[in-house]
Amino acid sequence: FSVPCSAILSSYLLGERLNLLGKLGCLLSLVGSTVMVIHAPEDEEVTTLEEMTSKLKEPGFLAYAAILLVLCFLLIFYLAPRYGQSNILVYLTICSVIGAFSVSSVKGLGIAIKGFFSGQPVLQHPLTWILVITLVASITTQINYLNKSLDIFNTSLVFPIYYVLFTTIVITTSIILFKEWVTMTVVDIIGTVCGFLTIILGVFLLHAFKDMDVSIGNLPQVLQNEEPAPVTRDDKNILIEVDNSSIAPEDKPKVFMLYT
Repeated sequence: FSVPCSAILSSYLLGERLNLLGKLGCLLSLVGSTVMVIHAPEDEEVTTLEEMTSKLKEPGFLAYAAILLVLCFLLIFYLAPRYGQSNILVYLTICSVIGAFSVSSVKGLGIAIKGFFSGQPVLQHPLTWILVITLVASITTQINYLNKSLDIFNTSLVFPIYYVLFTTIVITTSIILFKEWVTMTVVDIIGTVCGFLTIILGVFLLHAFKDMDVSIGNLPQVLQNEEPAPVTRDDKNILIEVDNSSIAPEDKPKVFMLYT
């Protein structure tokens, strides 16, 4: 709901506009992410911090988290200073990658809160404080780079792209953390891939054609082919047009035109 809401509010409050292709890309992004969510498997039931700890310690998730951290550091310290002001994907990718840690932390803290009210000694468990620190750091980083992106780029572009990138990263993290891919059927796998490709197409339409003035009103003019340019006559001091006698009727007078 945040995607169309932000597009409408930015249009009325900030005077920002999405062209026809941008609106189509926004719609495709919503459809693709919805398809991914529909075909994504349900979360594995994790009820205690001990179970959450064992999930976080698995080699597959540790390797995935290490890749995300390396990517995040590469974006923050190398790409952001060089391309962050000109490419909308840099800051938003940072927010999305960090979102994998914030969502995982929220998942673990939700389990800790349930355990606290049921009388479990969750405050003495080290994972609780690790999750709190991770959540504060990740949310702070997300807010920082999201605000930078909003200061530079169109709000109607920022929220749709951020939404689809964040959704993709979060679903991927959930699948790896809880090994949900094991229970996915062929239909779910195909649906997830198709949804992801639809998201890519939507983001491409949003980002690649954002500067084009395309709307329903001027669409026929945009699609209409341009008229051929008139021939330029370079030498005006010579005879340049002669009536062709082989084509002209016999009784038609011949005409010579001189430019001086």
